[in-house]
Amino acid sequence: MVKQLETQTHREIVYADSDGQPMADNTVQFRWIMVLYHNLAWLFAENPEVFVAGDLLWYPVQGNNKLRQAPDVMVAFGVPKGDRGSYQQWKENNIAPQVVFEILSPGNTLKEMSKKRLFYDNYGVEEYYLYDPEKNDLTGWLRSKSLLDVIDEMNGWVSPRLGIRFEVLPDTLQLYRPDGQLFADYLEVQQRLNEVQEELDNVQEQLGNVQEQLDEERQAKKVAESELQQERQAKEVAEERAKRLEQLLREAGIDPEIK
Repeated sequence: MVKQLETQTHREIVYADSDGQPMADNTVQFRWIMVLYHNLAWLFAENPEVFVAGDLLWYPVQGNNKLRQAPDVMVAFGVPKGDRGSYQQWKENNIAPQVVFEILSPGNTLKEMSKKRLFYDNYGVEEYYLYDPEKNDLTGWLRSKSLLDVIDEMNGWVSPRLGIRFEVLPDTLQLYRPDGQLFADYLEVQQRLNEVQEELDNVQEQLGNVQEQLDEERQAKKVAESELQQERQAKEVAEERAKRLEQLLREAGIDPEIK
């Protein structure tokens, strides 16, 4: 009876897909969220068991729809890709997101961020990264045993889970893929795609010109071969006529060799 009541209670609970809060407070925060999300999604695009999401509500405990957070970006290993209205951990083999990113905005309070870190600490996050783009300040925490411990030096730090490297420059943060490629934003990627497309168009145009020249050469070769064949046939006809004439002369008693 108790189990039946608990099941009914769980069915009645609504796990909202939105907390009513905006994804970002300003363009800088939004851009950083997009850079992180897209680059991490590209990084693990070929792995069907890595789930990357941005601003998705995470519910760690079944039956409690008040206990939740929406990390700016989160990565969960061992979880299949796919669309979700929210990340309900008990439906994901009880796997907590291992890596979480937060991009600080002027609207974030110290109390709010402290609560978030405590939440991530309590519910199994292995790596937590907090970046303040206004101050260009990066802080990271790594789980040690049961607690998230602050990482002493973030400049040059390599994420154990993601394999990406953080480089804190005097005026900005740069992140590098495991292959050494720099994280790029959408505009940079689009520009590269446009450049590649332009190069491809040029190559195709050159190939078209080469193909046209080859076709012309093949056609000229065919014409030359046809003319050569005609010359051979004319020569054969002339030789045949000469032989016939010699035969007729001999039949008439005339020696064709006497001039």
